[in-house]
Formats: sequence, C-alpha cells, structure tokens
Amino acid sequence: MIYRFTIISDEIDDFIREIQIDPEATFYDFHEAILKSAGYTNDQMTSFFICDDDWEKEKEITLEEMDDNPEMDSWVMKETVISELIEDEKQKVLYVFDYMTERCFFIELSEIITGKDMKGSKCTKKVGEAPKQTLDFEEMATTGNALDLDENFYGDQDFDMEDFDQDGFDMDGGESTSFEEDKL
Repeated sequence: MIYRFTIISDEIDDFIREIQIDPEATFYDFHEAILKSAGYTNDQMTSFFICDDDWEKEKEITLEEMDDNPEMDSWVMKETVISELIEDEKQKVLYVFDYMTERCFFIELSEIITGKDMKGSKCTKKVGEAPKQTLDFEEMATTGNALDLDENFYGDQDFDMEDFDQDGFDMDGGESTSFEEDKL
C-alpha cells in the first residue's frame, strides 16, 4: 500500500507537491520528504496537526517530545507511524513549518494506492516555488500577513494610550497606594 499526499500553500497559488510514502513510515520520514521537496533546511521546530474536515486541529505530532504528562496522549514524529493516525482518503493534515508565524502547508491524503508497496518516500509532482521557509515579523508586515496589532489586540476597545505615561503605567486613573519595602 502507498499513500499519496497532495500539499498546497495558502501563500503561493501555484505551489503543489505530491509525495508518495509508505504508510508504515513515520511522521519524521514524511517531515523529511516535505522539507526535501520544498528545499527547506531541517533546523526549525515543526509539527503536524491531524485535522477534521474543516481544518480544525485535533491531534499534534511534534518534532520533539513536548509533554511530560503521562496521562495525556502525545505523539512524536520519530515514534509515530503515519497509518496510526491517518487511514482514510481525504484526511486533512496541517504541517506547520514556521512556528513563530504559524505558517503551514495544507495536506490531504488524496489516494491510497493498493496492490503496490514502496520503501521510504518520493516526490512525484513538483509545481511552483515553495514559500520562504521563515519570515520575521517585519517581512510579515510587508507581505500583508501582518499580525493585527490595533487597539483591539489586547481585547479592550476602550484602551486609550493617553491614559498611560511612557512606561505604560496608569498616571492618574487609579488610586495610588504607598508601601514600604520590607527589610530583611
């Protein structure tokens, strides 16, 4: 059996990758195949997210062990076989390749090829250039993917910068209290 995944980006319209992989390979093997197909380096924190039909994240498969709570399920790429979490055609997966800005690829299991086997993985379709692997916040602002940092960012629509001094402390809106430092 072979899994054929289709990978697209919401940043670049003509970016498409198709990767065929052994379903008994690990998510780490899949991670390496994606990096190679996009020309990315293997020096960033990444995760896969198993999603529902509306692309809502359900399960995270991390590059490194992130959770030390034995009561919670956690999946690590090197230890998790793809077929353990993906078994149906049209299954949706997000691959976050730039953790700081939450940029990702949208992946769908487009076909399960029965009657054939393969070891490892291979990129069978490569269209368009991959988006840049990482962006800093200044680049995000110029590309239109900027964070929305307006007056509602902190959740207070009545926020007024004039109520604060240059260090951000309330100048006269609250009651002042005095205290003496405890001497040890």
